[in-house]
Amino acid sequence: MMNDLTLIQRIIVWILPVIFAITVHEVAHGWVAKKYGDNTASSQGRLTLNPLKHIDWFGTVILPGLLLITGTGFIFGWAKPVPVDARNFKKPLHDMAIVAAAGPIANLLMATAWALLARLGVTIGVEAISLPLIYMGIAGISINLVLALINLLPIPPLDGSRMLTGLLPHRLAWQYNQLEPYGFYILIALLYFKVLNVILEYPMYIAQNVFFSIAGL
Repeated sequence: MMNDLTLIQRIIVWILPVIFAITVHEVAHGWVAKKYGDNTASSQGRLTLNPLKHIDWFGTVILPGLLLITGTGFIFGWAKPVPVDARNFKKPLHDMAIVAAAGPIANLLMATAWALLARLGVTIGVEAISLPLIYMGIAGISINLVLALINLLPIPPLDGSRMLTGLLPHRLAWQYNQLEPYGFYILIALLYFKVLNVILEYPMYIAQNVFFSIAGL
């Protein structure tokens, strides 16, 4: 369906879903961290939906743009990580795991919201109004599901690794997190060699069916 659009139309359709998906994901981390006693993100003005406060030029703009232009099959990216200081938590590993889970949960909630927007488009009989809502809803579902699934991978410093760390004994958790400096390179290698596509293909297929069903597509 998206293949029918020109490049400019695809950029217009994707820009808001991508910015919201990445921004709200980070704000969710900071908001939950504040609930558990860490005000670091709040004190640095990062608990805002203003995308300018969160943009990482490569992760938020360049990489999603390249993936969109080259048609790799899916789009993802990241914002500047919201600062979280686990020393302010009563139970650092446990509380950090919950803070980490907030990001993917936020993406699933946004995927639901975009699905409902697309469903609204399906019910509207005026094509000039319905098609933009449907296209943007599809983009919103797709980017949020990709972000949720990628972030659940147990590769430090992705959210999945933080959640797994909360379940591991302290010493094992410390050893596991020594992988963090290499996590970005591992992720890029998985993307380059299309291993990421294989890992995400089936869960993405199942998740898209669920949310497209909500959207009435």
